[in-house]
Amino acid sequence: MVKNASRINVIPFMIRDFHRKSKENPVQILAGLRPVSLTGNLCGKRKLSSLPGHATIEGKEPSGAREARSMIDFQELGKYRENNRIEAKRAVGGLPRSIWETYSAFANTVGGVILLGVEESPDKTLHSVRLPDPEGLAEDFLVLVNDPAVASVNILSPMNVCVIEAEGNRIVVIEVPRADRRDRPVYVGGDPVKGTYRRNGEGDYHCTLDEVRAMQRDSREGMLDGQILSALPPSSLSAPSVERYRKRLAAARPEHPWLSLPWDGLCAKLGALARGEDRFMHPTAAGLLLFGEGDAIRSVFPHYALDYQERPSRTSRWTYRLRSEDGAWSGNLFDFYERVTERLPLGLPEEEHPQETREALTEALVNAIVHADYEGTRSLSVVKTPCEIVFSNPGGLRPSLPEALGGGVADPRNANIMRILRLAGIGHGEGSGLPAIFRAWKKRNRAAPVLEEQLSLGRTVLTLPLYGKPDAESTGVLSPAVRQAALDYLRDHVSAELSELADFLGEGTARVKLLLGDLIAGGLAEKIVRGGKRLYRLKQ
Repeated sequence: MVKNASRINVIPFMIRDFHRKSKENPVQILAGLRPVSLTGNLCGKRKLSSLPGHATIEGKEPSGAREARSMIDFQELGKYRENNRIEAKRAVGGLPRSIWETYSAFANTVGGVILLGVEESPDKTLHSVRLPDPEGLAEDFLVLVNDPAVASVNILSPMNVCVIEAEGNRIVVIEVPRADRRDRPVYVGGDPVKGTYRRNGEGDYHCTLDEVRAMQRDSREGMLDGQILSALPPSSLSAPSVERYRKRLAAARPEHPWLSLPWDGLCAKLGALARGEDRFMHPTAAGLLLFGEGDAIRSVFPHYALDYQERPSRTSRWTYRLRSEDGAWSGNLFDFYERVTERLPLGLPEEEHPQETREALTEALVNAIVHADYEGTRSLSVVKTPCEIVFSNPGGLRPSLPEALGGGVADPRNANIMRILRLAGIGHGEGSGLPAIFRAWKKRNRAAPVLEEQLSLGRTVLTLPLYGKPDAESTGVLSPAVRQAALDYLRDHVSAELSELADFLGEGTARVKLLLGDLIAGGLAEKIVRGGKRLYRLKQ
């Protein structure tokens, strides 16, 4: 937050939401925008009211500027470094070409802030420079971001571009949010293969073809698992798997009218079989993945793989393994679910309410199954050790991380699979699964679960620690997941106080202090004193 700033002039630039296929000239559209409520302030040699599309609301701070300020103290730029959420560009000679790569990268990752009129010093600190015409620079950006030949889509809200006074100079602040999955990939130069970027650390990287295709799949409307596979006959499904599902359905809904149907009739009602254009019945993608034979599944999804492992430690070789390719069982999702849910609770520490733990573990497995991208190249895996259980599914998060953890946002890749499982009483659905898992873990006083979106690896990972949550006076080393969360926080926030980091991690200050000492000893972090406060940051 901004503290003790003498004066900060915030000049937002209001823009409309242009459709990427609009045939109107963006310059003419922008010039036609009318201000809502103009102030009489002067900005350089121009009146604010003379700026196309400029508007301010008396007494109210623009939301875009407010969000930027929550990340950056613009009067102390020197304490910041470029990272995965901040990009500085000198821009004295106009808009740099690399700004569009960063726009794409932020939009396709988790969002970020582009600072024009800010340069990186040799020691990596940031400092403002004097821009000849910051308002003109902002106008140029707004015009070009609406040009489909430059950027595939404009995802900015009206207040995402503003001019702010920083260290005596006026700089342009562009807040780029994470793009909605329907807009991804956000690419530049008119070519999604050559012009799609993501953010990694403090730089933009060019996405691989697999990453681009994964984003394109996620941008499609409709249920991805609803496709009718007209090349396959009904016999591609495993009748014994369907009968095992029938038993689950009978246990959950003993009076259900579909229970008396033959296996193919039940599959038709479930949507596992559907009539194709040839008027014959064929498996749907959901039906094949849930109930299919392994060879039939791989004929459609060549990279499909399921892997469950039990290990005595994180680095040890497995002592038990179940793989979809071993040929000893069907290899489909439903049978994987049945077998894995039987083994997950085995060997867990004794507790007062084991049923809640079993339900949370089941929900974690279902969450991985219904959100997996089976057209991707990664396997769906579950690795169980005495200290944690790690669920990994191919594909990134479709909603943002806060939306996924907050609940209420149901956007599964495989909505038909989720519906079929829920009918038999398996899984919460409706975006409530993850919050239920976190509540169950908190109730059992365990260390908090960790949900990670590993974009460069094309997967989402949920780690459920099996050890108890330590109190503030405990000693010992925190888990690797907590260690990584601390590093991620320092990367995103540049520096933090001990109490701030402890609140974020949900751990006691004594244990977080030990963790920070370990990071300092390992050359990953350092302690500094600024304004009488002890702060921690990543080692430069």
